[in-house]
Amino acid sequence: MRILSGIQPTGRLHIGNYFGMMEPAIRLQDEGEAFYFIADYHSLTSVADPAVLRENVFNVAVDFLACGLDPAKAVFFKQSGVPEVTELSWILSTVTPMGLLERCHSYKDKTARGMEASHGLFAYPVLMAADILIYDSNIVPVGDDQKQHLEVTRDIAMKLNHRYGDVLTIPEARIREDKAKVPGLDGQKMSKSYKNIIEIFGEEKPLRKRIMGIETDSTPLEAPKNPEGSIIVDLYRLFATPDEVAAMEADYRAGGIGYGEFKKRLFEAYWGYFAPMRAKREELLAAPENVEEVLAAGALRARELASRTLARVRAAVGL
Repeated sequence: MRILSGIQPTGRLHIGNYFGMMEPAIRLQDEGEAFYFIADYHSLTSVADPAVLRENVFNVAVDFLACGLDPAKAVFFKQSGVPEVTELSWILSTVTPMGLLERCHSYKDKTARGMEASHGLFAYPVLMAADILIYDSNIVPVGDDQKQHLEVTRDIAMKLNHRYGDVLTIPEARIREDKAKVPGLDGQKMSKSYKNIIEIFGEEKPLRKRIMGIETDSTPLEAPKNPEGSIIVDLYRLFATPDEVAAMEADYRAGGIGYGEFKKRLFEAYWGYFAPMRAKREELLAAPENVEEVLAAGALRARELASRTLARVRAAVGL
């Protein structure tokens, strides 16, 4: 079973990235042959500064390795380290109906938020399909909001297979658990564009201030409080044990404790959860050349497979 997943280097990673993509990917590296890439081609639609892009790519690599990705178990590489993917993207585009792309939610959502309506942004699902199909991926972990991308990939692959024969492997989605739906500090989905994130790695004082700044209702300290729908409780659940969550919910209902105390518990649970990963990250930063070597070695392994798939496709279409 071959597993494929990618992450964009568009800024510092946050706990929504961790629980939504990284932590499930780290668990899956023990279940099959895992290919994980940093989607730097994709990020060109939103990151225009080359120095920023290079820094973002390096930070994503360091963060992922610090959080437990094991290059002995998973192939870890930069998307641009496998240029074959762009050729496959073009070949796939010749069988991709315009109507299929016009129905994609991502393009509409991003342009509605002010992103430039470029061809790259519009054709994003075709490059994503190439990312998946070039490694003959069997399983692609996705959240509910990403299911459409996998459906588009399957449609494109089936169209090429219908025209040229059984050339491409049709991937299956593995829907991520509800834990992937991480709320931001304002209750919306956690997203850099909403400015409501909690970074995985950052300075203690600013992060504590952000968590202590979570807005709450005006229920008095002594009064009972409802834990249902509380951002504090929902975030705490990500880091605390079931018994610790039950204790917080009971304290909410009992009254006599203010929201400030619950926010302190949340911060301590969050800060403690990532403590071993912060230590690992410092080790990685002390030898950055090792991180670059991991990505280079991963790209070589990925290109071996990608070149075989591309050769098969080129022969099928007549190139």
